[in-house]
Amino acid sequence: MCLGVPGKILQIMEHGVARVDVDGNQTDISIKLTPEVELGQFVLIHAGFAMEIIDQEVAEETMYLLKELLQYEE
Repeated sequence: MCLGVPGKILQIMEHGVARVDVDGNQTDISIKLTPEVELGQFVLIHAGFAMEIIDQEVAEETMYLLKELLQYEE
């Protein structure tokens, strides 16, 4: 099973790279699999790659569920 984390596109750079915000943390990812992504959109990220473009509601729900899962880890 693969786990994807939602992130918001903050900046699109050269060579198929974008800076994203993932729950307040910024990181650079590859957008070579989703070259049509635009600034401000949300993507599902796995292993440093944007795997698909998702809407904000799905991104927020996914992050909520991931945080809920972390509660059971403690």
